[in-house]
Amino acid sequence: MTSANGNRFPEALVLIFAMIVAAQVLTYVLPAGEYEREGRQVLAGTYHAVEAAPLPWHAALTKVPRGLEAAAEIIFFVFLVGGAIGVIRATGAIDAAIGRAISTLGGRPILLVGGMTALFAVGSSTIGMAEEYMPFVPILVAMCIALKMDAVVALGMVYLGAGIGYGAAAINPFTVMIAKDIAGQDPGTGFGLRWALLAVMLLVAVHHLLRYARRIAADPERSLVRDVDYGGGGHELTAAELTPARLGILAAFALMIGIFIWGVNVHGWYLVELAALFLGVTIIAAALGRVSPNRTARAFTTGAAELTGTALLIGFARTIEVVLSDARVIDTVIHGIASLLQKAEGLGAGAAVVSAWGMLLVQSVCNFLIPSGSGQAYVTMPIMAPLADLTGVGRETSVLAYQLGDGLMNLIVPTNALLMGMLLLARIPYQRWLRFILPAIVKLYLVAMAVLAVAALMRFE
Repeated sequence: MTSANGNRFPEALVLIFAMIVAAQVLTYVLPAGEYEREGRQVLAGTYHAVEAAPLPWHAALTKVPRGLEAAAEIIFFVFLVGGAIGVIRATGAIDAAIGRAISTLGGRPILLVGGMTALFAVGSSTIGMAEEYMPFVPILVAMCIALKMDAVVALGMVYLGAGIGYGAAAINPFTVMIAKDIAGQDPGTGFGLRWALLAVMLLVAVHHLLRYARRIAADPERSLVRDVDYGGGGHELTAAELTPARLGILAAFALMIGIFIWGVNVHGWYLVELAALFLGVTIIAAALGRVSPNRTARAFTTGAAELTGTALLIGFARTIEVVLSDARVIDTVIHGIASLLQKAEGLGAGAAVVSAWGMLLVQSVCNFLIPSGSGQAYVTMPIMAPLADLTGVGRETSVLAYQLGDGLMNLIVPTNALLMGMLLLARIPYQRWLRFILPAIVKLYLVAMAVLAVAALMRFE
């Protein structure tokens, strides 16, 4: 993976394996200790020393299969969801929906910016779409240039929407659902709050985009890509037609989300049931889209195969927890961080707010090293969830801090291959993207900090 300035960054899998080795080294340094628990709830003031359980020298290798085994439910869930999305994409329903939105809103810049940013955000918030947006970048670039805007506005619609969708995700199966599973949280908790947060962040993002678009419309010389040649790169909108069958597929997917929300609230459904619903939608989509069984199978396996890297990252990241837990030092790490945060106790209720903001900072920094949201969840949430018990912020607040740090940092981290690829497609130098996006990130982080502060004070769990 190469950044815009030519520097090479280690792949996420390399970094996570290095963390596994570092975790093993840490087990030889830290004293063993444990908290008492009621279920998953960590009881404050119960930390005590226990007998050490030293690991053999080869633990960094032998624990990896254990990590994959421990994360098996999530890994297979990811494969099934990836396969389902592959089949839905093969029907052309997703491309047709986005293409219809582009063609319908193209003549009205305000509606184009607002509508497309919202559409991309909803896609990311619900089924974790991101890479699927790449084909639409050159189309939107050509359209924005024709409307006296520029490529920055085009990419802003796509990537601000995706970043906000991940940051305020409602049921994204690759981030918030995994984090909730690790933290032992009900998948339906905070559903309304997340949609409200998504709406607020969308307003901030759309305002930022429109303000920039109006500025360059008044003075084209203020465009951040005014010297970039976009000649000879025109793209026509060739997305599939939005037929009744494809509308039916999109309706079936929307119904699936509604059924899942009902099942969560009434019957306590979770990953197994959600995976089953995705499989059901796969069959419906194939039938409505008249995709043959053989082609359905190929699309399903291709979609699942595209997430092999994500699945491996999940298993390797889970290995870090396995190493620390087997050596009986993971609670020692949690106790050490909690002890640092206790210095803020003099702030009263403000101590919980500081803890929530600290979690956001940790997740944001971690995203530079691990741009994979799924991998980041397994690295950080085993520590952040118990820490939420000890600091009184509530486990759901720790999940919210995780997804905000992951989603918003995706807007700028040069280790994110998708961002760098989209910048190349839009012909936007990375440094100029930073000039555009950094003010938006400041605004979005202020919203995130305000929401986390309220969530911590309310002990959101």
